[in-house]
Amino acid sequence: MFLHRIAAAVSMSRRQFSLAALAAGWGLASHAETVDKADVGIAMPTLVSQRWVVDGLAMTRYLDKLNYRADLRYANDDVALQITQIEDMLKRHVKVLIIGAIDGSKLAPALKVAAERGVKVIAYDRLIRDSSHVDYYATFDNFQVGVLQGQSIVDQLGLAQGKGPFNIELFGGSDDDNNAFFFYNGALSVLKPYVDKGSLVIGSGQIGMANVATRRWSGTIAHARLNDILTKHYAKRRLDAVLSPYDGITIELIAALRKNGYGSTQLPLPVITGQDAELASVRAIVRREQTSTVFKDTRELAQVTANMVDAIMNGKRPVTNDEKTYDNGQKVVPAYLLKPASVDINNWRQALIGTGYYKQEQFR
Repeated sequence: MFLHRIAAAVSMSRRQFSLAALAAGWGLASHAETVDKADVGIAMPTLVSQRWVVDGLAMTRYLDKLNYRADLRYANDDVALQITQIEDMLKRHVKVLIIGAIDGSKLAPALKVAAERGVKVIAYDRLIRDSSHVDYYATFDNFQVGVLQGQSIVDQLGLAQGKGPFNIELFGGSDDDNNAFFFYNGALSVLKPYVDKGSLVIGSGQIGMANVATRRWSGTIAHARLNDILTKHYAKRRLDAVLSPYDGITIELIAALRKNGYGSTQLPLPVITGQDAELASVRAIVRREQTSTVFKDTRELAQVTANMVDAIMNGKRPVTNDEKTYDNGQKVVPAYLLKPASVDINNWRQALIGTGYYKQEQFR
């Protein structure tokens, strides 16, 4: 509800309010407002997902500590709006752009203008494709995210011990988000061998991102697809596992499963994965509805990105640790990769409360 109230208060073209209340809850800076003069422009994709709100606020906090002023904006999953926001930031003479892209393949013209003006571009978490004007990339090891999701399913079902066969359905992220392919490929690197030998059976037969992608990471779209799959393919069989790429999708998949009778002693919920450790999903893990999520501590990612900005502003080359993996179709973008972690019922307190990411009272 809180995120929806925030979203309702946001102008479709500019953020004109303070996120003080949310910031206070996360121990973050409270003055992340659109400003007339800024050193750094931060273009984030959406306010609907909790993680992107926290990412933006965390970056303003770290940049503030380094004495840089940030212009932080959210584009409500509207590609045209994000392009307009980036163009407006360039008119305001920012020196660095940090972009969490909605559809990175659409940003090339705006980034060409940035390059002409000497503005450095950092792709944030999502790789910006089809532009030679992306200077750096800050993200997590996205292939490993998928590996962790796949391994969670293997471990929970006991596949490595020879158990099975089990029925599974696959869900991917948005096909306009480069990360979605890394997540999916990472998961399939673990799961496909079990599919090939029959330990995992895809009841619907739907495999490959062309068939399982979820446009714009929409939980609503995923809910409808799973409902259709259950109706057509699971009238006489039980679904044992679901590969879900993101917590916002997972919550909707659980709702669809419950709608179809899952969640009882006779028909338990399947093993189901997620990503981002969003509060609703962690609570679902505590209730033993969702099996696992992948925790990407975005505070660390925000700090790495702020350090990149600081290096650029001081005429230095930012620290990177991957110079080979992320080819955006025009160049290999130097990247800094952080390590994700799998979180489940056994380690959620240590991973999320012990690190200060959440507070214990949020789970009472």
